[in-house]
Formats: sequence, C-alpha cells, structure tokens
Amino acid sequence: MSLLKSQHLMSLDIDLHPFIELGTTPAGERRIFPVSGGRFVGERLQGIVSPYAGSDLLLKRSDGSREQDVRLLLLTEDGAQILMTYRGRAHLEHGPLYLRTVPLFETASEQYGWLNRIASVGVGERRTENSVHYEIYEIL
Repeated sequence: MSLLKSQHLMSLDIDLHPFIELGTTPAGERRIFPVSGGRFVGERLQGIVSPYAGSDLLLKRSDGSREQDVRLLLLTEDGAQILMTYRGRAHLEHGPLYLRTVPLFETASEQYGWLNRIASVGVGERRTENSVHYEIYEIL
C-alpha cells in the first residue's frame, strides 16, 4: 500500500452573515451560518463563492466539538457552476483551532468534470467572526 499523497487544489475564503441561533435540538446546539460570498483560487480553477446558495449548519456536540455540514456554490471565472459540500470537525483543545473538512464536488461542466471524481481534504481557520479560510488538497 502506498503512502497518502496530495496536491494543493485551492485556497478558499468564505464570508458569512451573522449566525442564526436555532437552539438546543435533540442533535445538539445548532447554529446556521448563511454564506454571503467569498473567493477561491487554485492552479486549475478560480472564481467566487455565490452569495445566494450556501450555508453551514454547525452543530455543537455534547463533547464540546463542532460538526460542520456545509453547502456552497462555486462560480468559476469562466462561467462554470460547481456544488461543493463538506462535512468537518472543529475543536479547541490544547492549542489552536483544529478545523478539518472532507469536501466533495458536483458539476455538470465538462471542463471541471474531473472534480466529480476526486477526494479532498481541507484545513481551515477562522479569520474573523464572519470569515473562514481553507486550504483544500486533492488526495492523489
């Protein structure tokens, strides 16, 4: 078995509206973060994050960690639409924020059809109260 290899796919900045406090549900404490826009830049794709189709349904779990459930619409500079979904985990224990995601992509674009077939991981950080930055890597 070979070692896990990756290559940089893109840098992603997501801008957020103020969150909506849904409250404590049977699943845990739920907050909804509507996406207000953003930008992504990579060697093979670049563009903006749609301000009209995205949110993070963040769940604070009983162990204090957070679980992300995110949907974004990426709009490439050459006009393609790419749905990006990801699940992730975040927590603050003994150091900086641990924020890791597992993005998947869906597109009808022939030019970006390769995204439909890859696995990827993201490493993130909060930049401000209303923005998040990720480095996304394609798993080879």
